[in-house]
Amino acid sequence: MDGDLIGLFVLLVGLELILGVDNVLVIAILVLRLPESQRPFARNLGLGLAMAMRILMVIGGLKLLALTDPIPFLVELAKPLPIPEETLAAACSWKGIALMAGGLFLIWKAVKEIHATIELELEKGPKGKAHGFGAIVTQIIILDMVFSLDSVITAVGLTDVKWVIITAVIFSFVIILFFAKPIGDFILAHASIKILALSFLIIIGITIFMEAMKIHVPKALIYGPMGFAMGVQLLQMRYKSNLEKLKKRKSAKAES
Repeated sequence: MDGDLIGLFVLLVGLELILGVDNVLVIAILVLRLPESQRPFARNLGLGLAMAMRILMVIGGLKLLALTDPIPFLVELAKPLPIPEETLAAACSWKGIALMAGGLFLIWKAVKEIHATIELELEKGPKGKAHGFGAIVTQIIILDMVFSLDSVITAVGLTDVKWVIITAVIFSFVIILFFAKPIGDFILAHASIKILALSFLIIIGITIFMEAMKIHVPKALIYGPMGFAMGVQLLQMRYKSNLEKLKKRKSAKAES
């Protein structure tokens, strides 16, 4: 392996780790709807499916990404809309349809989960726990497909060497597997972090939808502000924790 391939491999692993965190967030939030005894299995199954989906997308998904020719029937239907011709052609291809559907599903799911979190649906009893194992796994599979498509688009933009992409996917997911539970537990223990993470998913869904219309948004412009927002939130949580400790110390001194 020459120096260029090593550098490319490291870059791909870094990108897959960033994109893989999205998978961890979604899986952690979805498995919360299952009984506690089923959560570890569902989480590991979800991560395994995510890795398998990415590999399948590298092998077969490249063909989908190549289906950029507009579908005449859809173009005719959409012609009355005030959309530029290039954007219309991109959106009316099989690739465009897959990206738009995936982006919209991600937005819908994130908004639905934010609503459930704010309205405390999981704490309201049987209604909040009406989701079966099969339903949760199905949702995980659909979301894995969406993230995998986005991941492959990013990877293919860097290289078309399939074995390098597949190796980077496997390597990054082995790392993610070790950190999935603590990351998931941390997010689920803090409602503000959970809502922030779901808000990030809405942004990712919008960018995937935009990608369908050939409107490319650099990943740095997405993940940079996300990282900044998460950092600010963590600082705020640290401040609240220190404030609570200070109050407890003052209370203990007053009692003594």
